[in-house]
Amino acid sequence: MRHLLILLAFTVVAFTIIARAADAKLPTQWNGFVRHEFSLDGRPGLVVKPAKAAPGSPWIWRTEFFGHEPQGDIALLNAGWHVAYFKVSDMYGDPKSVALMDEFHGRAVSEYGLSKRAVLEGFSRGGLYAVNYAAAHPDKTAALYLDAPVLDIRSWPGGKGKGKGDARCWKQALEIYGLTDETAKDFKGNPLDKAEALAKAGIPIVAVVGDADVVVPYDENTKPFAEKYRAAGGTIEVIVKPGVDHHPHSLKDPKPFVDFLLKHVK
Repeated sequence: MRHLLILLAFTVVAFTIIARAADAKLPTQWNGFVRHEFSLDGRPGLVVKPAKAAPGSPWIWRTEFFGHEPQGDIALLNAGWHVAYFKVSDMYGDPKSVALMDEFHGRAVSEYGLSKRAVLEGFSRGGLYAVNYAAAHPDKTAALYLDAPVLDIRSWPGGKGKGKGDARCWKQALEIYGLTDETAKDFKGNPLDKAEALAKAGIPIVAVVGDADVVVPYDENTKPFAEKYRAAGGTIEVIVKPGVDHHPHSLKDPKPFVDFLLKHVK
């Protein structure tokens, strides 16, 4: 019986390795670095390797819009960090997407030897995914870099405040969360509602925002989030770009937020 169980265990491991190999693609190049692509649950994922990994194999995990304004990612690759991405678009950071993200986290750590604690990088709607994952898994989160982030679905895609909103995406978000326009008014599953818990978990955050953002208004997203975070004793640095709309994201020179991450992630 014991020999049969051992054989069964080896068979399961072998099938897992074969299945993962079938999902993987041949390495390619991305901005001069080696890029490994694969699929997980039918969704594309990737890990970009630095020329030489920094001690502890730190990594930054772009949650949406991989490759857009990549200057921060490239700077961190040059500093020895890995860069990763996993597609969970159009799920608005709901619990199912967070569970899928955790599967990706496990694979990235086990197969690529990355640190257990990742830096989550949330561009625009990716802020929903990044903060909700960090709130669910603070022990797997080293820090957050948020860029013009959506932190309240009522602001975007709802458009229930100053912002333009997006009717198609709002309908999607309501269906995914099981909400209506009326019940969404009392929704407590937004990143804004998780600021205090994240602050108490000791997760440092750096945010880059434009104060003239009409898509994801600063006053409805990053500003109230930062106020709650500081009030709860959390470390957060907000870099405000005067007169800048939702685009362009990031900074031409990413040094301010890259230095923040290098300082706070050991």
